[in-house]
Amino acid sequence: MLGTKGIYALLCATALSTLAGAGTARADATEDLLRQLRAKGILNESEYRALLGRKQTEDAQEAQAAEAATAAAVAAAKAEAPAGDNLYVRFKDPEKGIGLQVGPVDIALSGSINAFYVGSDKDRNNQPVALGAVGGRQDTSAVRNGLLPGFLKIDVTTTEDGVTYGGHFGLYPGINSVEYTNGANSGGAPQGLATSGIDFRQVYLTIASDSFGEFKAGRDIGLFGSEAILNDMLLLGVGAGGSNGAPSNTSLGHIGTGYIYTDFQPQITYTTPDFNGFKASVGIFQPLDAVPVLGPRLSGHETPGVQGKLTYDFKSGDIGGRIFAGGIMQELSANIDAGEPQNAETTAYALEVGGKLSYGGASVLGYYYNGEGVGTTGLFYGSVAANGEARDSEGFLVQASYTFDRVTLGASYGASYLDLAPGEGPSILVEKNESTAFQARYALRKWATLVGEYIHTEATAHDGSDATEDLFAIGTIIFF
Repeated sequence: MLGTKGIYALLCATALSTLAGAGTARADATEDLLRQLRAKGILNESEYRALLGRKQTEDAQEAQAAEAATAAAVAAAKAEAPAGDNLYVRFKDPEKGIGLQVGPVDIALSGSINAFYVGSDKDRNNQPVALGAVGGRQDTSAVRNGLLPGFLKIDVTTTEDGVTYGGHFGLYPGINSVEYTNGANSGGAPQGLATSGIDFRQVYLTIASDSFGEFKAGRDIGLFGSEAILNDMLLLGVGAGGSNGAPSNTSLGHIGTGYIYTDFQPQITYTTPDFNGFKASVGIFQPLDAVPVLGPRLSGHETPGVQGKLTYDFKSGDIGGRIFAGGIMQELSANIDAGEPQNAETTAYALEVGGKLSYGGASVLGYYYNGEGVGTTGLFYGSVAANGEARDSEGFLVQASYTFDRVTLGASYGASYLDLAPGEGPSILVEKNESTAFQARYALRKWATLVGEYIHTEATAHDGSDATEDLFAIGTIIFF
């Protein structure tokens, strides 16, 4: 037999000529060739093991040399960069999200897409209810977004001297075509040659550290009502459909049937550091118009709106949860130049409280709000009567869910109430919106989830008019 060195030299020459251009496949092909030579008796077991060990050692040395060359190249690029600049680029740790690190700057991407088939069965005796969660008497079918539209978020941050500076952008496109008469979330337009809306909800900056907390300026989710919607299980589904015959970018979830929509608003807010689970946030907000529903529009804005929120997170063994409270206050006044009634002026306010408790796979949520002049469904929608008096409103949401393996089952009930103002007579103005929801989710993978729902919604007016709807939805949602 050939000596070990002679065989190895012959083997290398043969492998190089046979596998020229094979790139990274060379190592596997060489090992396969060694096994074939052993099988044919050209190599005995001792020679095979010696050659295999030698090849693996050389492969490891080559890998180390390549890694060292890469590190040297990065170091050289950094050394040649102007003072304070870093030119290296590397991928983020996949466990921490999708993105890049470009020198000292982190660029993170995240997003979501969803689509549902939604069938709606309505009572043929439905009557008009202003601000009601049910509209029309016609049964409908739709392929649409749920409570969430799609979204793509881009976060760019860098840290210097323990302070993190960030710019944040969030685009929320829907899959359904819209009219664009009132922005990207206007009424649906299910017709040819129409287009979907892109809701640029988020554009804000942050300056934060563990020592002083976080300052935020720009457009982002509000404080009042944010905990309610972010903990609503229907955020991953559909909930109340709104206009299912002509769907817009989003459905309602429990918006208007348990809580008022927090909205994404221009703001300057401050959040404290974490003090043993406690955090507090407070901010000034762009004041919003009172949207007329059987009453006046009020668009005078002499002072900013104010919102605040307090949260407490706790965990003990398998038990964990969050307790929260919040508030909102804003002046509603007439714009004399717009010819609005001067006597319609009030200080609108609302308070909220809630909590979420989890134990193992079980979770329960309770939420309640009460206010004057804040309206219902959307902030300041129908908040003032035609006589200029403010209307009181309140609502609550209860929810329970249980997760086992990849399956989550949940049920919830919520209701929102809008009272008549002093001196206001009965009308088709909504008195109560309520909905009962049952949801099942199945986690296909880390990103994707299948969702099925049944929702029963009722709307009742102050004059006794009412409407009901049974909605069935099935679809999927992914997050990345």
